[in-house]
Amino acid sequence: MISNTRRGFVSSLAAGAFASAAGGRLPIRRAVEFSMLPKSLSVLDRFQLARECGFEAIECPTMPDQANAEEALAASRKAGLPIHSVMNAEHWRSPLSSPDPAVVERSMEGMRTSLRNAHLWGADTVLLVPAVVTPEVTYAQAWERSQRKIRELIPVAREQKVIIGIEEVWNKFLLSPLEFAHYVDDFQSPWIRAYFDIGNVAISGYPQDWIRTLNKRIVKLHFKDFSFRKRVAEFPQLLDGDIDWRAVYAALADIGYKGTGSVELNGGDAAYLKETNLRFEKILDGAV
Repeated sequence: MISNTRRGFVSSLAAGAFASAAGGRLPIRRAVEFSMLPKSLSVLDRFQLARECGFEAIECPTMPDQANAEEALAASRKAGLPIHSVMNAEHWRSPLSSPDPAVVERSMEGMRTSLRNAHLWGADTVLLVPAVVTPEVTYAQAWERSQRKIRELIPVAREQKVIIGIEEVWNKFLLSPLEFAHYVDDFQSPWIRAYFDIGNVAISGYPQDWIRTLNKRIVKLHFKDFSFRKRVAEFPQLLDGDIDWRAVYAALADIGYKGTGSVELNGGDAAYLKETNLRFEKILDGAV
């Protein structure tokens, strides 16, 4: 019988050997969601806290108010923490797949604002949830309507030099890696790529499978864990869920992903954020 101490030592050696075999630390920049930072702090203090906790970049939400957008830019520069991506804010309440032209126009304006924000901030990506399937909106309608409107956004993305990253979420749409790849490829545009969320697919598939299938289509990553252990599925702290992070590490190494990954959790105080960053580093080191 192997003691717990011995087992831990052997596991550590195996993890180190695994990381070395796959090429060491993954070349991924660690980012944090702006929404994870304490809302009681000023914008500048939130940026500075993220930097102090070890993060290398930040993903910000859409900011329609120009003064707010300028404040975020100033905070980014002063804290030395770049804004790498924009989390579009309008796509859930105003999906591109809606049959109502007024709703669709609100969604389009939200994306145009997000693209302008990204250009101002020096971010290279805007995250977009492309459609939502509902009892009133069929799968085929969601596909056709969203693609038609996204094609209208490609010239704007090209002008602003910002990539539109399509994300798979719990919207009853893009339910397999093959379908997600097909959806992105249909656009035949370098301005449309995949923003892959590791935790979102665990309920019906395996992140490592999606990563290898999407491959070079992936422009950015969301890092979050997923747990089946409770009666209600949840997204717990990194390494506290059921994601096979060793398999994810191997898949990302296989496709040669080099870019930014944003941790997407509920957030908390400085201690929580520092712990999150440490766990993020362990994942990238293959030491899990």
